[in-house]
Amino acid sequence: MEGRVNLPMHLSEPLRTVRARALTAVLAALTVLLAAVGPILAAEPIDGRDAGAAPRQIRPAAPKVPAGRPAQPPPAATPKPTPEPALGFDVSWPQCNDEDPEHIGFAIVGVDGGRVYKPNPCLSGQLEWAGEGGDLYINTANPGPRHSQFWPSGTDAPRPCDTQEQPGAQTESCAYVYGWNAAADSYGRALEAYAGLGWVEDDADRLPEEITWWLDVETANSWMRDPKLNVASLQGAVDYLESTGADDIGFYSTPLLWWRITAGTDEFADYAAWHAGGHSQEEAAERCDHDAFTGGSLRLVQWIEDGIDRNLRCP
Repeated sequence: MEGRVNLPMHLSEPLRTVRARALTAVLAALTVLLAAVGPILAAEPIDGRDAGAAPRQIRPAAPKVPAGRPAQPPPAATPKPTPEPALGFDVSWPQCNDEDPEHIGFAIVGVDGGRVYKPNPCLSGQLEWAGEGGDLYINTANPGPRHSQFWPSGTDAPRPCDTQEQPGAQTESCAYVYGWNAAADSYGRALEAYAGLGWVEDDADRLPEEITWWLDVETANSWMRDPKLNVASLQGAVDYLESTGADDIGFYSTPLLWWRITAGTDEFADYAAWHAGGHSQEEAAERCDHDAFTGGSLRLVQWIEDGIDRNLRCP
């Protein structure tokens, strides 16, 4: 029953009554004391009819989380490099009297006048149009001792050619030296033009290493019937350019011309190829999927449109 406390049955009634009253008084005092202290962990719901101030509610403390490394901000997004323009032009002596095309994308300038040891009379002007970042291409050949006034007979360096110790003018060693010397002549001409434009010091003996050099390999130049001798001449040209610090060298030709001149050698599989012979940009894009005649990477495909040599950089 509410408000009644049961006591042991052996106590007498008066005594039980006195003790019951005393116990009731004690319980009442405790109730008042607890009400004064108030709740600690949580408050009872507030009755909306109470006009008094609502008791402050105390929220349980948040659970402790083991200390860890401070959160790192997300890494800044690395900006994507701007892709190189895919369309460009190449010019040389045939364009001397033409208006240079609007310079978009990239440019390649021919150092020679269509033959080894022959200058391009418009080299400086075309270089200025292309800018310092333009590629260069040079002619190559291997005419043999009977058809060249520049054949290196009697030379000891960089390899012996028709010397007392190693007689014979029509050898791989002689063809190598011919290619080396022809590349050196073209290089010197380009260096002189760069100096004239103020791109290098007047007494500089080296061009910037980042220049890309292309070796033009066509039957329009003179070659010997033995492909091994022709390959030796090309190797001499490559080695000369590399001796100057050039680290990006490739070959310009077509698969058919390359086969006729070198018998399809794969000696230059580490070098890029620039394919000629396209008829449109669409065809050039299709040819980018073909194998390179060097056996290396196919970097550029050329086609002629409106009398202008155009080039597509392969992806």
